[in-house]
Amino acid sequence: MNHSQEKSPISLPPLRELGADLARITRRQQMSAVALPFLCCGAYFAFAACGWWAPAVGALVALSFFTYASTSHDLVHASLALPRRANDVLLCVIELLALRSGHAYRAAHLHHHARYPHADDVESSAARKSWLGALAEGPVFQVRIWIWAMRHAPRDRAWVLGEGVASVVLASAAAALAPLTPVFLVYAALMIVGSWAIPFATSYVPHNPDGGGVLSQTRAFRGVIASCVALEHLYHLEHHLYPSVPHQNWPRLARRLDPHFAKVGVKPVRLWF
Repeated sequence: MNHSQEKSPISLPPLRELGADLARITRRQQMSAVALPFLCCGAYFAFAACGWWAPAVGALVALSFFTYASTSHDLVHASLALPRRANDVLLCVIELLALRSGHAYRAAHLHHHARYPHADDVESSAARKSWLGALAEGPVFQVRIWIWAMRHAPRDRAWVLGEGVASVVLASAAAALAPLTPVFLVYAALMIVGSWAIPFATSYVPHNPDGGGVLSQTRAFRGVIASCVALEHLYHLEHHLYPSVPHQNWPRLARRLDPHFAKVGVKPVRLWF
């Protein structure tokens, strides 16, 4: 399924009826989304150079979020309205900040949108496991995604191969520099370990592959706690239904869908309030 298509049930309106503005972002939003991962990376090295390790670690937590869950995710769906070549280069570079393959991510994620909840959906495999099983998936998840993309994404195979090699080279260089400074090795270790949370956070939590249909196989979340914890990114059902909408517009999309969800019996998950 092409990422520009909208996978919505017939009982829900097409995106053009919900509002064409939902697929658009401003130049400022576009630039902010692209800049945030680099700012987080720069903040880590600035704080680490000063010996301020607590904010340095915080910067890498933010970097993990603003790559896979936010900016990289928009680049995967080409929803930042960038030229194709620029989108490809930024997807590569921004995911390499986290020592991951951006094009492997794209191949697996678009396949997820096309095939979920089928068994051949490699990205959502953790959703079929217990929460402990989903956590255990973490250390092998990126390798599994990379191997899958090498086999099943021939058009992007050169990107995937190059990004895999680059990730190993960057991690090896960080280890080699450890006798001189721990800054690079700490960076690499924290980014790798941080990626272990991806199957639990992005597969197990928002998906329910045993649901009876499109509207129950992916969860909708509402409430102040969910909004604060996920920085207004926890709109997974909405994203599955309308994948071309950039993350900046998900809250607005959710508000417009709420009356329709109520009519078809979708009951959002609330984290306390």
